[in-house]
Amino acid sequence: MTRPLALSLGEPAGIGPDITIAAWMRRDAVDLPPFYLLGDRDCVARRAQLLGVDIPIAEVCAEQAAETFATALPVVATGHAATADPGRPDATSAAAAIASIRRAVDDVGAGRAAAVVTNPIAKSVLYQAGFAHPGHTEFLAELARGDGAAPQPVMMLWCPSLAVVPVTIHVSLRDAIAQLTTELIVSTARIVVQDLQRRLGIAAPRLVLAGLNPHAGEDGALGGEDRAIVAPAVEILRRDGIDARGPLPADTMFHAAARKTYDCAICMYHDQALIPIKTIAFDEGVNVTLGLPFIRTSPDHGTAFDIAGTGRADPSSLIAALKLAARMAAAPSP
Repeated sequence: MTRPLALSLGEPAGIGPDITIAAWMRRDAVDLPPFYLLGDRDCVARRAQLLGVDIPIAEVCAEQAAETFATALPVVATGHAATADPGRPDATSAAAAIASIRRAVDDVGAGRAAAVVTNPIAKSVLYQAGFAHPGHTEFLAELARGDGAAPQPVMMLWCPSLAVVPVTIHVSLRDAIAQLTTELIVSTARIVVQDLQRRLGIAAPRLVLAGLNPHAGEDGALGGEDRAIVAPAVEILRRDGIDARGPLPADTMFHAAARKTYDCAICMYHDQALIPIKTIAFDEGVNVTLGLPFIRTSPDHGTAFDIAGTGRADPSSLIAALKLAARMAAAPSP
């Protein structure tokens, strides 16, 4: 039997319940792979009622989800009620959101699910409850630790016409520059190549590396980091046999003709990577965490508290995340 995808609840007061309901309702039209939501059935039922949607919701165990999916939205209980109203997160939000993520990872590890797909969380809400991680990506790496060291998580944003990876992630620009090293760039790029090969079937991935500074430093006139940090990383990757180019001026890397020449752009900081893909594919972009022992994808947007419960949330990014997770899970083992 096909293993379903484990979908986390995300922030209960955000649009996670909205887009989950909308995605399930479009399951046949978009050929959606089976998934189940880890959360609170009553929370989902209340949101459906608010949205004016009459859908069957079945509380099941993970092993029943695939066979249930065709006729009802499968919900697997986590034991944490989520009573927050749309747009108004309360004390239940953090516990419900965290429990859902933990259970999704556990289910994949136990073979009950094929991959983890996560609905958006509100980090500020989690921080108030003592959440110690900068975001989803870092928390998932901690959950993957097992008995050894936590793996290096790599955040890739993907759409059919572009894949980007920021070397530094959820830190200020000042801290990103301080953290940037040749070793970090190389280790990130190696993980990207490995997962593009084993998860997306790209036999010989082509990478381009963006310069940190304008015009990739202009031969040192606009900063020495590109010659001292980025260029040596490119040389190491080439010696590894990886098709890597750079450092390249970031302002000329993302037009249509340039995008056809590479499979993934390695960027030096968060916005350098996310601005182009959110411009190109704001509604269909997918957040993928590479470097983990399991597959994880997510919609490339936030909780959108202002439209939660209004019926205006677009499920396109979640649908893309579910379909990409199923594609990656179906990839043959290397």
